[in-house]
Amino acid sequence: MAEQRRRVCFQLQVKPERIEEYTRRHDPIWAEMAEALDAAGWHNYSLFLRPDGLLIGYFETDSLERAQAAMAATEVNARWQAEMAEFFVDLEGAPDTGFLELTEVFNLEEQLARHRGA
Repeated sequence: MAEQRRRVCFQLQVKPERIEEYTRRHDPIWAEMAEALDAAGWHNYSLFLRPDGLLIGYFETDSLERAQAAMAATEVNARWQAEMAEFFVDLEGAPDTGFLELTEVFNLEEQLARHRGA
């Protein structure tokens, strides 16, 4: 049986004085980085940034651990994480593993399926 996709939401804090450059570095990201993320199972990946630097990321994956391990095995990820680390406040580890994972407390589709008996 196929594993169900898991929704992952995380938080990081971008240094306020680096927000403009951080945003610029993501428009666009390196093509080889985008391809590596897709191949590693980071699906529907989005980043949301508040004006004070609060960064919320979201992606879907079959396994967070496998998705992180697959990226860790790529050379492009090592370069990207080294460049991105300087943008964050109080980062423990690389940005793609040092984030604070948030707990999901509500999902509309799951609620509707439960109420409909699916």
